[in-house]
Amino acid sequence: MAIRILGTGSFLPEKSVTNDELAQVMDTSDEWISSRTGIRSRHISVGDTTSSMAVKAAKKALEDGGVKPEELDHIFVATVSGDHATPSTSCEVQKALGAVNASCMDMNAACSGFIYALNTAMAYAKAGMGNKMLLIGVETLSKIVDWSDRSTCVLFGDGAGSVVVEADPSKEIYIDTGSDGARGDVLTCEERHLNNLLVKDESPMKQVEMDGQEVFKFAVRIIPKSVGKVLKAAGVDKSEIKYYILHQANYRIIEAAAKRLKEPLEKFPMNIDHCANTSSATIPILLDEIHRDGKLQHGDKIVMSGFGGGLTWGSVYLEW
Repeated sequence: MAIRILGTGSFLPEKSVTNDELAQVMDTSDEWISSRTGIRSRHISVGDTTSSMAVKAAKKALEDGGVKPEELDHIFVATVSGDHATPSTSCEVQKALGAVNASCMDMNAACSGFIYALNTAMAYAKAGMGNKMLLIGVETLSKIVDWSDRSTCVLFGDGAGSVVVEADPSKEIYIDTGSDGARGDVLTCEERHLNNLLVKDESPMKQVEMDGQEVFKFAVRIIPKSVGKVLKAAGVDKSEIKYYILHQANYRIIEAAAKRLKEPLEKFPMNIDHCANTSSATIPILLDEIHRDGKLQHGDKIVMSGFGGGLTWGSVYLEW
């Protein structure tokens, strides 16, 4: 027993901020950003919340898949930028959709979060605990980055991507996930400090901090290794893969991964130029884009792979 994707959906805030616009408020330039990352603009929320973006993407996925909210057994949301500690983003999505029969859970695996959500859905299907499930990757990263740090803030954007899946005994999906917590300090974002009647700490919370070189080296090493594992498990040669849908962190990372896999860059669709890095949302947003562009046909073999904070990683092989 595995799962199949019934529908996809995504949402990006209306406001798009170009590199030239950022250059008006910080010491940077379009050439500096685009040559290093491939990013030329990113969508920034001026009113949408993490949960409202998740709901908008979810509605599109449900409509595309022909699934009613009350048919859902579970809602899994991957995010590091929820609106509240509680209620969870997934519960807020349930409320807005009227998915009264769904149990809800958020998960934090940073940029690998959507792959972890797929892994969870597949496990629930195999255990007979879920039939139709809604998976969402969503981030409002603009509220947790340090806008005075040009080395990090220019990399990120806001958005949401979603899929609705169904248990299907005729399908096989192969997933590899992993973590390296010992190296987690190369990409961090603080939460609330210990502050109570015994301890007083009023120091400001640190926003996103990243050692870009270490993250780059980690990504280009782990992607081919993880992708190789799922292809070997599936008994599929890489020449059979139509698309590698990778986490959209940096054009150079994707280019390096393609070279290490010895696959043409044409097999690696990208939207980083206009979306930037939306963490857990990048893969489902890109998947929705190529699906709605008619680039996926029944039976196409694809690989999705994410990597990021934690450190975490995950890859999945499936047939469309």
